[in-house]
Amino acid sequence: MNVVVSFALIGIALFAAAYATKRRFGLLGLALGAGATLSQLWSYDAGLVVGSLGIFPSGPMTTAITLSIVVLLPAIVLLFHGYTYKNFISRALGAFMFTLLALAFLVEPLGYALTLEGFGVEAYQWLDQYKAVIISVGIIFAVVDLFLTIPVRSLERRIKR
Repeated sequence: MNVVVSFALIGIALFAAAYATKRRFGLLGLALGAGATLSQLWSYDAGLVVGSLGIFPSGPMTTAITLSIVVLLPAIVLLFHGYTYKNFISRALGAFMFTLLALAFLVEPLGYALTLEGFGVEAYQWLDQYKAVIISVGIIFAVVDLFLTIPVRSLERRIKR
């Protein structure tokens, strides 16, 4: 149950942040992709660097937390800047898609530290099995969402006419 509870708490926090800030999914989704790329490049070294600083002891938990922060940091920064949704349904759908994509990207980093037992093993295996599909579809939707975003200058020109 540890895996399910961990992912549920992270998912609730990410959904609440994305919903409250009203940010569009496109930019946030691509930021998650950038963070995941950095996380894969730095993989194990990031945890060793944080462990060697003496703030946290070296180990799988430090590596998992460090890599998770690297995945989420670009998206968290962009939660405070960018285009926003105007209606409730768009906000909820964008926040849900952001949460789902973030959890798919966090399957691997959090797998370093989570203890798998009981139903948690099945839930983690399901997420691990379908993460490639979730990430692929999520990135495609993020790019489409970016194309659907109307720049402020274009909107101002339409209003003036």
